[in-house]
Amino acid sequence: MISKKIISSIDKQNMFGVLCDFPVQVCNAVDIAAKVKTNRVNVKNLKNIVINGLGGSAIGGDLLRSYVSNEISVPVFINRNYTLPEFADKDTLAIISSYSGNTEETTSAFRDAISRKCRIICVSSGGTVEKLAKKHKKLLVKIPGGLQPRCALGYSFFSLLILFTKLKLINDKSADINETLLILEQSLDDLANLTFDSNPALQIAALLKDKLPVIYSSVDVLDVVNLRWRGQISENAKILAYGNLFPEMNHNELVGWELNEDILKKINVIFLEDVSDNPRIKMRMKITEKVFKKHAANILHLSSDCKSKLARIFDLIFLGDWVSYYLAILNGVNPTPVNAISYLKKELDKIK
Repeated sequence: MISKKIISSIDKQNMFGVLCDFPVQVCNAVDIAAKVKTNRVNVKNLKNIVINGLGGSAIGGDLLRSYVSNEISVPVFINRNYTLPEFADKDTLAIISSYSGNTEETTSAFRDAISRKCRIICVSSGGTVEKLAKKHKKLLVKIPGGLQPRCALGYSFFSLLILFTKLKLINDKSADINETLLILEQSLDDLANLTFDSNPALQIAALLKDKLPVIYSSVDVLDVVNLRWRGQISENAKILAYGNLFPEMNHNELVGWELNEDILKKINVIFLEDVSDNPRIKMRMKITEKVFKKHAANILHLSSDCKSKLARIFDLIFLGDWVSYYLAILNGVNPTPVNAISYLKKELDKIK
């Protein structure tokens, strides 16, 4: 179905190699952040944390917010806008996350954070963010460039995770990180293997070919994993992907599965499930599936049996990244370029 020859003819920027290097990227991110001196970042009497970013640079912050939500003592917000929330002030830790360093919404939020006298940490490969950080003497975690922002999740997430532990905002995560790395390395053996029968990502991609993926999960652990799957399928495979969260979707979206039969029969439902999902959520999923079975083309249940929450999260993220990659190859499209986004940015650059 897919061969090295087919991949080389379509994947011109070698995203295959980038995906294979992801465990190494995680190691590098941990090492980079571990060497950062955080003594000049004051977290005393901290009231809130606002992580500013868009797209691939925001997803790392979103994952961190979800991951630490049951542990951290101050609220964490994700800001995907030009300005900070009105509550942001001198007792706010504003994290500026822009892989390129030139995301216009994030650099605008950076300037807003400076004007509000927020405490600031920057994570970037360079660009305007690096220049502003040096000018205003703000802590900069410099990460390697050269990747698509969505392919730099190891840097955008694990650098922040290490910083949060160094600032004593959360407990040490060394054991969980080690398990995550082990799982990523073990999974790679199957996910990079082009033998269909032994590659779960290739099997799922084949099921999704010419279908509309709709992804559901609980709001507790896998909410951002759900978002990651949708974003990767859209950017890499160039098709729409939708999704929602339990229990909210049971209070509205569920009713939408009654009409438009011609559309519903093209939908492949994916349930992302976690062992720690609330028992009532698990029950809701089972009952909801009965509604879907009357209409959907296929229903998949995906979960991870890793010990730590961190490993389970990245086990499913890594699987989803590979699914989106193989779906791009099956669709005959280069997974790396995002032409519509590039067009939008060029048009915006004309209006200053």
